[in-house]
Amino acid sequence: MDAFNATNLSFILDGFWLTIRISALAIVFSIILGTVLAMVKQFCRGKLSIFRWLVTAYIELFRCTPNLLWILFIYFTLRASNFVVSVVAFTVFTSAVMAEIIRGGFNSIPKSQFEAAKSQGFGFFSSMRYIILPQTFKTIIPALFSQCTTVIKDSSYLASISVMELMFNARVVMAQIPSLGSKLLMYGLVFALYFVLNFGISLIVRAYQRRVVAA
Repeated sequence: MDAFNATNLSFILDGFWLTIRISALAIVFSIILGTVLAMVKQFCRGKLSIFRWLVTAYIELFRCTPNLLWILFIYFTLRASNFVVSVVAFTVFTSAVMAEIIRGGFNSIPKSQFEAAKSQGFGFFSSMRYIILPQTFKTIIPALFSQCTTVIKDSSYLASISVMELMFNARVVMAQIPSLGSKLLMYGLVFALYFVLNFGISLIVRAYQRRVVAA
């Protein structure tokens, strides 16, 4: 059997495309939810402290437990398609990590920025939108993109719930290949696809850092 025939390669690339779609949606939703969580944890004080405690509990719960555990838990409890389950599972897990990255960005912003915004009549949300968040995301871009590559690599866990992403499809193809050499070449193809995607992200981060240093 020719392991690298058009049918097998198309099947592998379909899984790769699904990996990209799931990862991209999970990253976008995680950044949005993580930003909200970070803002609550960083700025809720006084009577709103209960929300900060709840967010802290959420973050610690997901940071201190395996991602695969939550994938399986959501798979067995959420009545939805595997695609939706995958995006939800990665979003709820990754948003906890994103929240801590973004909160670290908040801590890097001088307090004078907050005071200046207040003195100019900016409210909390307008200060966040126009002054604080743009500066925050500028400082955390490397860490943010590093977490993005982690999401892409960890998407291989979805094979455990039969999501037809890259790793699952590769395993299906390899199960039909009797030759050890062909199996190793197929592993090499999977390795190359993950590497090209994640290395591309790394190149973007490096280009951004050079641009920031040169500015």
